[in-house]
Amino acid sequence: MSRPMSLTPPPARPTGPGTPRTGPVHSGDLDDPRLRYRLADAVQAVDAYDTVFAYSRAGRRAVCAGGDGPPTPVARERLRYEVGSATKTATVLLLARLHHEGRLSWLDPALTHLTPRHPLGDRPATLLHLATHTSGLPRLPPDLYPAVITDRCTNPYAGYPAARLVAAFVRASARPRHRPGARWRYSNFGAAVLGQALAAGSDTDWNTLLAGHILTPLGMSDSGTRPSGPGTDAVGHRKDGRTPVPPLLAAGFSPAGALRATPHDLLTYLEAHLHPERHGPGALADALRAVRQPMLRRGLGHRHIHSATWFVTPTRHGVAYSHGGATCGQQAFLGFRPETDTAVVGLTTRRFTARDPFMATALTLLTDPP
Repeated sequence: MSRPMSLTPPPARPTGPGTPRTGPVHSGDLDDPRLRYRLADAVQAVDAYDTVFAYSRAGRRAVCAGGDGPPTPVARERLRYEVGSATKTATVLLLARLHHEGRLSWLDPALTHLTPRHPLGDRPATLLHLATHTSGLPRLPPDLYPAVITDRCTNPYAGYPAARLVAAFVRASARPRHRPGARWRYSNFGAAVLGQALAAGSDTDWNTLLAGHILTPLGMSDSGTRPSGPGTDAVGHRKDGRTPVPPLLAAGFSPAGALRATPHDLLTYLEAHLHPERHGPGALADALRAVRQPMLRRGLGHRHIHSATWFVTPTRHGVAYSHGGATCGQQAFLGFRPETDTAVVGLTTRRFTARDPFMATALTLLTDPP
């Protein structure tokens, strides 16, 4: 097992009015002047040390990178970025693949895999409940909040191992806030439990399971779940856009947010969702199709649609699937639209702020293309 990087962040690098902004740098084989302009405009709209927007249309790609910082020793489009909660889409895809392989079922109670001898109760939370945020679990375990409050700018999950997560789930299962299946409530807790249940049911760890069943088969060779170093991984920053933060160490919460990948690997991931047939016949292709199917509606008038893992948005150009993510110092957006065979990846190395235009800019690229 590789050892994590030091938790000591690199020294702050000057940015601001006195530091020239790096102009947009374009790459890729999709030569569309309107698209290049839109991507450059998107990069310029985000106030961050590093920003990358990547676009795929019918398998051809355009990437634009820039930011407030000077050019990096390794080109921005070749660095790995923390995708935060977008990791959940890979964990649910893993669930779907294991289901189609017959190794487990969507409807298995999670406790069956995590603590086989523990009583299940009247209506236990299933793996599907955990995937769709309908398990009745809170956003985080109650005993994690002190760490989140204290270390919200560094590594709040680093000291929370899988065993502690499972113990918290067993306690929560005894007295759920809501009956499983009755209410949608976004839960990092539930997504983390899902990944650990898949690992326990496969008698391995989640990192190995994800690499063997998702990352490697999809050809995502520049992706992983552990930090590798500044020459490989992008450095995140706090809300001020200048103060660097250490790489994310997610421990037991890895299935909910530990994936890090290059822009091109993330486009590869989305292109697989656009064309499941290229990975089949077989369980992986079936899983890629399954995670696109609408599963539930929520909100006023049931207007919000979800698949097993993706947020689904009807647009005038067809249905769009998307998921965002944020860590202590980075943000990510992943989205694809089958009807137009397009995909969008957005990545930036600045902690989320209330008026941050990043997510809205990325979603607009997906739903209102050039």
